[in-house]
Amino acid sequence: MATVRAFKAIRPAQKYASKVASLPYDVMNRREAEQMAEGNPYSFLHICRAEIDLPNQKNPYDKSVYEKAKANIQDFLHKGIFIQEEEPALYIYRQIMDGRVQTGIVGTVSVDEYQNNTIKKHEYTRVEKELDRINHFDICDANTEPVFLTYRDDKRIRVLVDGWIAANKPVYDFETKDGIQHTLWTVDDPNTVSSITELFGEIPSLYIADGHHRSASACKVGLKRREENPDYTGEEEFNFFMAVLFPDSDLHIFDYNRVVKDLNDNTVESLIEKIKEAGFKVEKKGQDIYYPEAKHYFSMFLEDNWYRLTAKPEIIPDHVIDSLDVAILQNRILEPILGIADPRTDKRIDFVGGIRGLAELEKRCHEDMKLAFAVHPVEITDLLTVSDNDMVMPPKSTWFEPKLGSGLFLHQL
Repeated sequence: MATVRAFKAIRPAQKYASKVASLPYDVMNRREAEQMAEGNPYSFLHICRAEIDLPNQKNPYDKSVYEKAKANIQDFLHKGIFIQEEEPALYIYRQIMDGRVQTGIVGTVSVDEYQNNTIKKHEYTRVEKELDRINHFDICDANTEPVFLTYRDDKRIRVLVDGWIAANKPVYDFETKDGIQHTLWTVDDPNTVSSITELFGEIPSLYIADGHHRSASACKVGLKRREENPDYTGEEEFNFFMAVLFPDSDLHIFDYNRVVKDLNDNTVESLIEKIKEAGFKVEKKGQDIYYPEAKHYFSMFLEDNWYRLTAKPEIIPDHVIDSLDVAILQNRILEPILGIADPRTDKRIDFVGGIRGLAELEKRCHEDMKLAFAVHPVEITDLLTVSDNDMVMPPKSTWFEPKLGSGLFLHQL
């Protein structure tokens, strides 16, 4: 059963919250981070992407970058930009995007439950990306950004959350430049905190929606601290890491699309013929963007034309992973026809989150790519089923929006 704990958050003073809040560290490159933080000394990017404050440091993984992040946290605390709670608390964090609301609980979750798979995963991680956040969390002595978790909706938790929201004023309520509304309530009543944690104690599993590298890194920092402190009791903060837990019914998954550099020595005609032979009905739709309307429909953009690809029933496997559209696309077209065996490492393929829209696929094909494929979004039930079966989704299967705001809460280890 799931452990969720209150913690003494480091967070922005109310008047600075909207200035501190940033996008997560991993949705931008250095140049974009510099542009986003320009003219804003309060931006959390000075902590989660501290290389922007070291113009002569070209290696974002150098120890000096993590030390600068730590120094900036201390500077924010010294200047009163950050405050730290005197007593442990939980938080309710609500985001509104395009009228759609997702409301979660901010707390800490267990390193041991990550290890024993109470906290379930659906993606592989990459060693170099893990190492980056291991160094960041360890040197900063804090989980600086939360993991995005989900759980099967529980009406009892929802009633408690809605009741607290109705009876209490938020500590933050602001809209960021991307149009996302961020609202945060502090849950500091011991009885309410106890009720929430007890209800989560009846939840059999938590699921990583977004943040596999952050969770793996946070866990490894916790294990490292245990080795350094052999007399640990299990109650120390390094035995837990920070997360936001949303009910599955609140979440929305966007499509995660593919762009490819070349046709792998095919002509347009031979490519289309091979796709037909692979078990797809191919229909030319012209220059108007075509969006896949359901599972097992695909968009293809090639030579300024959109095509609808429909997977025939006989090629759809009766398998929880292989029946996913991203898997059908990979196994039927990308690998056998276009020669992309490992999309995690092949430089001929790139990925575009559905939040950018399908016009971005056209743009990429006019810039540095040759063709593009769009898929119908994975459903949250697919993610839970895959995770429950201890399986791993194909790379770049899910894109969640809105992204969690960074800088609104930190967990000191």
